[in-house]
Amino acid sequence: MIHFFEYNWQVRDEWFSWCYQLSREELLKKRTGGMSSILQTFFHIIDVEYSWIRAIQGKQDIVLSFEEHDTLEKLQALSSAHRPEIADFLSHLNFSNKRYVTVPWDSTSYTEADILHHIIIHEIHHIGQLSIWAREVNKQPISSHYVGRNIKDIPSYFSKNN
Repeated sequence: MIHFFEYNWQVRDEWFSWCYQLSREELLKKRTGGMSSILQTFFHIIDVEYSWIRAIQGKQDIVLSFEEHDTLEKLQALSSAHRPEIADFLSHLNFSNKRYVTVPWDSTSYTEADILHHIIIHEIHHIGQLSIWAREVNKQPISSHYVGRNIKDIPSYFSKNN
């Protein structure tokens, strides 16, 4: 499962780099689907990942504000800032379908494994939306292929924490 987090981070970083070819207006333009804009969608991806990970850790949710992270540079910094903590936690987690977690924003309890799968799939879903938006502005989207990325062979946040 760790490799899928690494995959998501690698693809996210490629999308961040891709975004530099767009104006701030394009990055904030209201679009159909997603969280209404490219930057707001990135913020949502990062916020959801961190909130759910903190929930599994039994930590209080930190409510983030888009207004404080409303540029590409700030979102990249936010994304990078959380990764070492997430990688360290996941590197030492015994993935469990037996331990249930309840979060403040939902009354249902979920297993750790279900939450981790949700985080991974959630980002992939939004990356698909970014791909559609890229085509709408006549740009080539970032490849979402897992095959050929050699995720297991590249230095990662997880190898730094082991």
